[in-house]
Amino acid sequence: MSYVIDRRLNSRNKSAVNRQRFLDRYKKHIQRAVQDAVDSRSITDMERGEDIAIPQSDTSEPTFTHGSGGHRSIVHPGNREFAQGDRLPRQSGGGGGGAGEGEASNDGEGVDEFVFSLTRDEFLDYLFDGLELPNLTKQRLKGDGAYKYVHAGYSTDGVPAKLSIVRSMRAAKSRRIALSGKSRRALKAAEQQLLEAEQSGDEVGAARCREEIEQLRKKLRRVPFLDSNDLRYNLHLKEPMPTSQAVMFCLMDVSGSMDQKTKDMAKRFYLLLYMFLKRHYAKTEVVFIRHHTVAKEVDEQEFFYSRETGGTVVSSALHLMQDIIEERYSPNEWNIYGAQASDGDNWNDDSPICGRLLTENLLPLVQYFAYVEITRRNHQALWREYEAVARAFPEVFAQQHIREAADIFPVFHKLFSRREAA
Repeated sequence: MSYVIDRRLNSRNKSAVNRQRFLDRYKKHIQRAVQDAVDSRSITDMERGEDIAIPQSDTSEPTFTHGSGGHRSIVHPGNREFAQGDRLPRQSGGGGGGAGEGEASNDGEGVDEFVFSLTRDEFLDYLFDGLELPNLTKQRLKGDGAYKYVHAGYSTDGVPAKLSIVRSMRAAKSRRIALSGKSRRALKAAEQQLLEAEQSGDEVGAARCREEIEQLRKKLRRVPFLDSNDLRYNLHLKEPMPTSQAVMFCLMDVSGSMDQKTKDMAKRFYLLLYMFLKRHYAKTEVVFIRHHTVAKEVDEQEFFYSRETGGTVVSSALHLMQDIIEERYSPNEWNIYGAQASDGDNWNDDSPICGRLLTENLLPLVQYFAYVEITRRNHQALWREYEAVARAFPEVFAQQHIREAADIFPVFHKLFSRREAA
């Protein structure tokens, strides 16, 4: 019995490089499939991989084949339709199996598909590709943040692992040149005198030159090639990395006008936002606020799964957001963001209050504020009030409309897509 032991690197993922090349090549197909998957998934089933199908026609490679060539005589048994010299029409669509080998359809045509699976991490990478928090700035160095080692020159002390061979050889050569320069010049002069003495026949002078040359060469050999004083070590200093502290306020309307379907769409939007923040921004905190007539700060579990409901006073959530900012998140130290989801239903007298709160109190403090209205009805006073806010603060405030579940990811992508630097 023989055993085969695989000692190759990456033995369990031998095609990892080829797989990455394949994913990069068909990036657009995969992103489209990921978007379709998000539209059809439930809230609790968002973080998993996905089976991706790509039409075989899109993965086919151009190939060269040898034709039959020459003249051939072929006898087809049972031929009762054609005689020698008849011209046969060229088949459209090429030879081979053609339609029917892949997925069948009513008109007789078919499409072969190449199916493969995305891992959870790959799925999330494609899901959030090209997204970022707008206007994010590095406000300060956080004491408990990440650190990095930066090169800070060279030192004469250190551990062997940090030995700089090039710098050490350069220092050794400089030392040898400095210590042996005078002797080398003297050696060159002695060799010239020896040559002149031999040409003139002066044997005594030539012997004296040979003795001097030998002494100089011995002196040069005593200069060590490498000395301990020549060793140079890379010096690295630990520096704190600038961290971008950010806080995202998630404001969700849970009033009675928000039916279960509308609430589910709002939760899916916020779940995408929550996954995006946790995956790409380590120093980002999330504040969850639910509101009907009264706003309340809640935890993640209550935000997504509580069934509490009531009337509608949107300004209560904005008031609470302002209070929390003043209490815990100084704009001088934090990047502040807000995302609000509602069906647009609000007391008419309250909508102007919401506009004033945003323009006068909140938008001067935040980096970005996004409003999403989830409704099939016509827009009401709150939307029109927010349109005036968007005109006054085009770089800080954005609003989008969601009618059905398929709109969630396109709207999310539009709100948080990466922007070109001004």
